[in-house]
Amino acid sequence: MIEKKSLVDILKRVTYLPDRTPEMAFNGGTELAFSEVAPYRDGAISVGYYSGDSEWERHPGGDEIVMCIEGSTTLVLLVNSEQHRISLNSGELVVVPQNCWHRFEGSSHLKVLGVTPEPTDHSLVLPVA
Repeated sequence: MIEKKSLVDILKRVTYLPDRTPEMAFNGGTELAFSEVAPYRDGAISVGYYSGDSEWERHPGGDEIVMCIEGSTTLVLLVNSEQHRISLNSGELVVVPQNCWHRFEGSSHLKVLGVTPEPTDHSLVLPVA
């Protein structure tokens, strides 16, 4: 069944997380700051609302679309063992290539939408590319 979704309504239901840390991906504490919008292919479309930093992650199953709805962040991509930083502000997006390690740093009141394939690998330490 085809169903229309309201990002505004879904974002109203998430709880702002003011101090996200990479460790929270493993220890919990981020669940209320994220919500699935809809399943999509082998993953999901989801939104989050937070400030702070994330852990490293990658998606071996496909590219990920990351869109900054509101706020700002720096998306760090690990390419050929070098970190490349891309500033994202409201209305901007990046397609993160399949299997590319990436993380968010310095996020400020970030409302983010992700179209994310599964599975997702996570790391607290800088991965070996």
